[in-house]
Amino acid sequence: MANGGIIGTVNNPTSTTATGVWQQEEQYEAKVTDTWPQRTLFTTKSLRFNDDSSDSLTKSLGTPTSTKIGTFSCWVKLGNVTTEQTMLGAYADSSNRHHIEFQADHNIEIFGKASNSTNMELITNAFFRDVSAWYNIVVAYDTSQGTASNRVKLYVNGVQETSFATETYPAQDTVLQFNTSGSTIAVGRNQGGNYADGYLAETILIDGQQLAPTSFGVTNSDGVWTPISYTGTFGNNGFNLQFENAAALGTDSSPNGNNFTVNNLTSIDQSTDYPVVNFATMSTPTWFDGTKANGGLTISTNQTSYRYQPSSIGVSSGKWYWEIKLTTLSDYALMGITDAASPIQVGTNWILGSGAYDYSVVYNTAGGNGHKYNNAGTSPTNTPGAFMGGFAQGNIVMFALDCDNNTLKIGVNDSWSNGSGSTNQTFSNTTAISITAPASTNTGVYFPAVGDYGGATSVFDLNFGSPAYSISSSNADGNGYGNFEYAVPSGYYALNTANLAEFG
Repeated sequence: MANGGIIGTVNNPTSTTATGVWQQEEQYEAKVTDTWPQRTLFTTKSLRFNDDSSDSLTKSLGTPTSTKIGTFSCWVKLGNVTTEQTMLGAYADSSNRHHIEFQADHNIEIFGKASNSTNMELITNAFFRDVSAWYNIVVAYDTSQGTASNRVKLYVNGVQETSFATETYPAQDTVLQFNTSGSTIAVGRNQGGNYADGYLAETILIDGQQLAPTSFGVTNSDGVWTPISYTGTFGNNGFNLQFENAAALGTDSSPNGNNFTVNNLTSIDQSTDYPVVNFATMSTPTWFDGTKANGGLTISTNQTSYRYQPSSIGVSSGKWYWEIKLTTLSDYALMGITDAASPIQVGTNWILGSGAYDYSVVYNTAGGNGHKYNNAGTSPTNTPGAFMGGFAQGNIVMFALDCDNNTLKIGVNDSWSNGSGSTNQTFSNTTAISITAPASTNTGVYFPAVGDYGGATSVFDLNFGSPAYSISSSNADGNGYGNFEYAVPSGYYALNTANLAEFG
């Protein structure tokens, strides 16, 4: 028989689908003729906001479909969670304004003023401070509703929030600035500032309809709320920001063409970090007292304390690659991994150091000499050993973590160290740091980390595959993910959720 004697659907491959039961030879022939479907990458984009540079998108509103009814939906991933972070603001002036934002204490607030009097204020009891997660925020409003609680509805990841620390709904038929002609509508800021620091994706406003979150997301087979394409109408002032055009980040993808003015954002701020392919950033532990910017990818240490910052994603298996650009380098700058989300305390200082726990780090000593330190005491100065030729400001340091064989390999500017101070070694011949620790203390989960052990402030720009700085020679991993300066070693992958699902 044509399909090898097995009853099934007729084999008829295309470049996107292949159905039926296949013999090995048939599959081979389909691949040779390029009709066997290839692995599809998610290429949807997000936009990275940095509150330090006052990033935002703004436009003036035209004649609305409705001044009372609408829906706002966005996907947001937090970077800096220590300040107020606006998703959407709309304002005529300081006395007439509305906004949707994360507060500094991690609640979500929906707030409005008319003629300088508060006419709406909802503040959730729930806290939202997970910097490793993407949240879908939907605010659906219809002030013509007779029941006050139906006038403004807040949904997070498809679930309605009904518990509020402050709960003041707008009066019936209140006009909201989100749909008022002549008002400014802003993505990433409100009237007073409160600039966002993090990522926004699938940012949509619907003018004239109060919609359910199922218009923007769906629960997948793993029980995770994920984005879907919005297929409805938008109304006059509606927009759909997909951030697909790096040269025109304010482009409205809806039929309206309600394009935004781009403020302080450039093509570098376009990111492949997205709800379906979620890249690692740096987390915000309570003991870290440096600063974080650029969506959690720029870390500045505090020169008066010895503390460190771990990544938002840890791994216990697989092989992983990342890069760190040394934007500002001081003595005793620390880079490497930690095997615990908690640091070791030395006196009053928290260090990226060891003792009972195992931390593998490379740090910069006075004069720029690179040293290694691994599971040997309480201070990096105790047992340093020459590791490589050293580091200089502006260098890009490469890390290759092999959790399956308990090794960490480190290089700089496309040269892998052999562990004895010389460089230009091939990757397969490098000397790796062992990351094995006593079973009683080793968590077995490793987090990329940076910090310092005194000296002046260091600034690290981390690249887990979606960098916040310009790359001169783009390199992806074997699955097609990532944008790295140097070639990713074979078998190693960018640290994102798509790769974790396959190798982690």
